[in-house]
Amino acid sequence: MPFQFDHLRTLTALVDEGTFESAARRLHVTASAVSQRVRAMEQTAGKVLVQRTNPVRTTAAGDAVLRYARQVLLLDEDTAAELRMGDRERGRVSVPLAVNADSLSTWFLEALADLPAELGAVFEIHREDEEHTTSLLRSGTVMAAVTSTPEAVQGCAVAGLGAMRYHAVCSPGFDDEYLGGRADPELLPYAPVVNFDRRDDLQDRFLRESAGAEPRGPRHYIPASEDFARTVVLGFGWGVVPERQCSAGIAAGRLVALAPDRPVDVRLYWQRWNLRSPVLDAVSEAVRAGAAARLHPL
Repeated sequence: MPFQFDHLRTLTALVDEGTFESAARRLHVTASAVSQRVRAMEQTAGKVLVQRTNPVRTTAAGDAVLRYARQVLLLDEDTAAELRMGDRERGRVSVPLAVNADSLSTWFLEALADLPAELGAVFEIHREDEEHTTSLLRSGTVMAAVTSTPEAVQGCAVAGLGAMRYHAVCSPGFDDEYLGGRADPELLPYAPVVNFDRRDDLQDRFLRESAGAEPRGPRHYIPASEDFARTVVLGFGWGVVPERQCSAGIAAGRLVALAPDRPVDVRLYWQRWNLRSPVLDAVSEAVRAGAAARLHPL
């Protein structure tokens, strides 16, 4: 479809920035020019691409054009980076990714840090629950995602990364106050519990699988991975914490493992656009290598 290159860049800027005014500042044009370009794209497509909300939202047709736009821009940036390779002015390739909070806090950034600087990649990380990162792939917001979904999104390739292991833990003081000082599993459903957010079901899953019960105690919601783990250490409630965030606390006696022989494993996959790109290929390889070194095998 004959979209102009500047129009494709304008659509991605509008979606990334959220408003016509912010997109205009990023592109160094007027908000009116941004609006005119989007209208021209909608006339070409014969469909409404953008809902004029605050922030703007793409329609289903807009999602398809946004994916196309990002792919075209990625190929353009890849080419520019290769042509400038070795020059003092290296090309920079923007790589938007979706990652769940626990991966971001425990292993994902270390994997990206292994990439060579000369690759020229700059990252825009979207933090989202692993069960919902695929929605950002479908919308064209990101090029790749860490996800718990093994079925490939249309136009994407999928590869297994590994299992992220969690343990149910609490502080020694919490154990004394609520669990009889012996991590009594019969008391656990009634004790205060910490959830990441209202979509977090790891605590419920642990209790269902280990005790055949549902949590009935008060719930705290702490939507940040490191703060979540710290809340458990401070005794607000029990929670299911990533192994890499709780193993040292268990060894030091700052945390009590509630069921050390019954960890909770979350299987993770890497989904990326099925598009040849030196930068995206390198990022994918680094993520797979990082996961192999830091996650449990699937």
